[in-house]
Parts: sequence; C-alpha cells; structure tokens
Amino acid sequence: MYRLPQVILILFGFLTVLAQSPHGIELKMDCAQCHNPEGWAINLNTIKFRHSITDFVLEGAHSQTNCIDCHKSMVLSEVPKQCASCHDDMHSSTVGNDCARCHTSKTWLIDDIPELHEENGFPLIGVHSTLSCVDCHLSESNLRYDRIGNECINCHQDDYNNTQSPDHAGSAYSTNCIECHSTLGTGWETELADHNFFPLTLGHDIQDCTQCHTSGSYSGLSTECISCHQDNYNNTTNPDHSSVGYSTDCASCHTINPDWTPAIVDHDFFPLTLGHDIQDCNQCHTSGSYSGLSTECVSCHQNDYNNSTDPDHQDAGFSTDCVTCHTTNPNWTPTSWDHNDIYPLNGAHANIANDCTACHSGGYSNTPNTCASCHQDEYNNTTDPNHKSAQFPTDCIECHNESAWTPASFDHDGQYFPIYNGKHKDEWNSCTDCHTNTNNYAVFTCLTCHTSSETNNDHKDVSGYVYESGACLQCHPNGED
Repeated sequence: MYRLPQVILILFGFLTVLAQSPHGIELKMDCAQCHNPEGWAINLNTIKFRHSITDFVLEGAHSQTNCIDCHKSMVLSEVPKQCASCHDDMHSSTVGNDCARCHTSKTWLIDDIPELHEENGFPLIGVHSTLSCVDCHLSESNLRYDRIGNECINCHQDDYNNTQSPDHAGSAYSTNCIECHSTLGTGWETELADHNFFPLTLGHDIQDCTQCHTSGSYSGLSTECISCHQDNYNNTTNPDHSSVGYSTDCASCHTINPDWTPAIVDHDFFPLTLGHDIQDCNQCHTSGSYSGLSTECVSCHQNDYNNSTDPDHQDAGFSTDCVTCHTTNPNWTPTSWDHNDIYPLNGAHANIANDCTACHSGGYSNTPNTCASCHQDEYNNTTDPNHKSAQFPTDCIECHNESAWTPASFDHDGQYFPIYNGKHKDEWNSCTDCHTNTNNYAVFTCLTCHTSSETNNDHKDVSGYVYESGACLQCHPNGED
C-alpha cells in the first residue's frame, strides 16, 4: 500500500516525458497546427505556423524549401541563421560568408556588381565597366575573387614596366596611373595631369612625347622656348629674327597658337592698327632692315602724297605730316581737314564737299573765296533781273543765301520803290513789267500800267504835270497818291 503513490508518480512522470514536444521547449503550440492525425507528415500548404514571427523570414526560394532541409535537428531552435550553415561557399571565403551581401533569396544571379565595387572603393567606370570579372580576378577557379587591391598598379604593373614612350620605370613616373590617365576613357588616353609645369595646349598639344623628349630622357628637359625652337628662330626671315636681334624668348611676341600667328610683337612705338594692320613686315621694312626705320608718315607715303589729285596735295602745299588731316583708317577716309578754316561749306556748298575740283578746277593754291569767283557766269547770265546791267553787287550773299538762289533777299522796297507793300503789292508779275529794258534795270516805266488818259485826268489841276515815268517817281516816291 505504501508503494502505490510512488508508482503513480513514476507513471505520471513517464507520461509527461512521452507528451513533451520533440521540437524543444521553446516551441509552444498545438501540434495540430502543423501535423494531422493521419501521420506526422507536414503539408506546407496547410501548415498554420508562420515563420514570419521568427527573425528569419522565408522569402524567395526559402519559402518553397522543406523544413527538414534546414532544420536537421528536431529541435527547431537549434538551426543556425548564417547562409554558410546551409550553403557551400563556392568562393572559397574570398568574399566573406555573408551570401546576402551579393545574392538574394530569389536567385544566385548578381545584378549589382557595380554597386558592390563602389562599396569596396573601386568604381567600375570607363574601360573597367566592360571587363569580365575574371579579367581582373585571376585565380585557379572562376568563382574565386581574391582581393587584388584598389591601386592601379595592382593590375597594371606590366603595363607600367613595358611602356617606353615615355619610359615610365626609367623616368620614375608615379605608379598611381590616374595622375596622368583617365579612368573614364576606353584606353590609355593621357590627360598629362602632371605636365602643368609646361601646359600641352594649342600648338603644344602633342601626344607623342618623343617629339620633345628626343633623347629618350623625360627629366631635366628645359622649358625655354629656344631649347626646342632654335631652328625656327634662325631660319625666320620675315622678319629676320637673328639680324634684328629679337629676343629668343618666343613668348615675348608669340602665343602658343599653331603656325606662330598672330604675333604680338611689341610695336607700341608705332601701333599696327586699322590701315596699319599689316602682317607682312616686308611691306614697310622693304630694305630687309628692321631697325632705324622712320615713323614719319611721308617716309612710307611719299608716293601717296605726290599722286593725290583730289585735292592735289603738292599744288595746295599740304603738310606731309599725314595725321594732320588723316586718321590711320584704310583708304585715308574720313579726313579731319577743316575746310571751315578757309571757307565754310554750308548749304548748297556742302553737296560739293567730296568733289574738290568743283571749286578747285585750276588748282588748290590761291583759290579765291568770293562768290563771283565761282558764280560769275550765273551773275552775267541772269536776266530776271539783269544783274550786270542793273549793276547789282557781285557779293551774292547780299541778296541770296547759300542753300538756294531763291527766295532772294534783295530789298527793292527799302532801296528803290515799294512793290511788295502798298498800292503796288500784287500788281505785277515779273520784273519786266516795269523794267522793260532787260539790258538796263536802271531804266523803268510807270506808263505800262498807268495810261495817259487816266493819268491826265487825275492831274489836270496839278501845276507842272508831265506824263513821264521820272516825273511819276519824283512826285510819288512811295507809290502813294
């Protein structure tokens, strides 16, 4: 009787062991959520356990994997979480054991190789973007990616050693290739980044180093122009640099443009601008000498002075100092000679300013500046009124202005007889109405308009009345009654 309680306790303990889950004490859930009474097999489509509540979410290919493929032990919590615990390392530990760093649970294919290289400090740009992995990662297996370092020389030591133009090794060039070469190119195009002490631009844009480094040495080469261009200096004849004694510092006159042009020779003592913008030195330096040449205008332009006829500079006695009238514009125009100092060319005279011979037909010296000296023919031939017979003054501006001959400002009313005012205003059409003798405007008549019958009747009570024009003017000097 005393052993019964002990038996009961042993049986209870045995039953408790039999009822304990083989998946470990951490899994506390109803067996029916995974298993069914027909057997212990698990249907992944009906299983109610959600792996998402764990810290290993089943995504991609993992969601289709049988539980026992990963859970080798019945105690489910004992499964490791590292990729390498389930997956063989095909890369032989050359890229680490974190498969997820490169791969996803969907596929073993990798689509972010550039990003991975950038994370490692070696962006795949330029020619590197077209290379296959095995072009750089050389090893006994194409799946081994032994780290080769991010320095250019790690891959390009042979290129560095074998390059002869220039000899990188012999000249002790830097092994950091990007100091001279661009990683964005598709070849070894050089940026010559370290040639700042002598920029290779314009005429010096030379890709073949041996054009300058003729001795094969790439150190100690002079940067003085003459060290490369002595022959150019010696052989130049336009102008002859040697005979003139030009500086051998080419940059003092030339830029580094190809063909040495344009030259910036210091010609400040005689600016080569406008009409003097001459590229051929021999046009002025005709003797071949480039020293002692006069800067006086006439030293080059004597022929221009002698041959000028409009106006004739010699005949007019113009100064041989051309700049007193001309600028250095081409074709000598416009001139700054001031005709106003002699005779202002105003009004109608301004129209002949470009034709000097219109006035200076007989030369440019002692040309008179009176009106009649040019307009004597107009004076002689004018008949309405006849200037000559009327003995009008030959100083035309007393009656006319310089813009036109009409209207004339001749004061007939003030000097002789009012015809523009008083009773005779608008009573005549032309001068010949009164001045019937066109050869003599001193002769006039009143009798053309004032008939004898009318006049006699009006003067029958006037003592000494005579029907005669002179008597009319004597009694009626203002044309009034």
